Amino acid sequence: MALKMIQYGTQEYEQMLVLRRQILRKPLGLDFSKEELAKEEEHVLLGCFDDEVLEGCCMLVEKSQREVRLRQLAVLSGLQGKGIGRVLMVFAENVARDRRYQKIIMHARISSIPFFDKLGYHVAGDPFIELTIPHVVMEKEL
Repeated sequence: MALKMIQYGTQEYEQMLVLRRQILRKPLGLDFSKEELAKEEEHVLLGCFDDEVLEGCCMLVEKSQREVRLRQLAVLSGLQGKGIGRVLMVFAENVARDRRYQKIIMHARISSIPFFDKLGYHVAGDPFIELTIPHVVMEKEL
């Protein structure tokens, strides 16, 4: 397993798009807009690879000098529950700390609250609908 930063526009980034579409958007009947994807050039893109095959990914988006938002955490179907998401989260937290962020926030699907709770995140607000499904803001001080 290799954890690394992904460069926007590369073959690894294309793998990231395929994985995120498959896991996060296609089940909802949605896709990414060109505008949404163009903004990703400014984000920190992270991936977990096994023999050059992307098994999981996420991204960090700066909200302020102190705070970063985790977005688009996805793990290949069939590999979920095997620790890849946890390893990616630890990697994302370490990258955020290295960049001097003090807090990670996210819009987490209600169904993923137990996963993030085990990693020390807590719910910080009431549920809301995003991309047709219930979410909550979760956060963690680093």
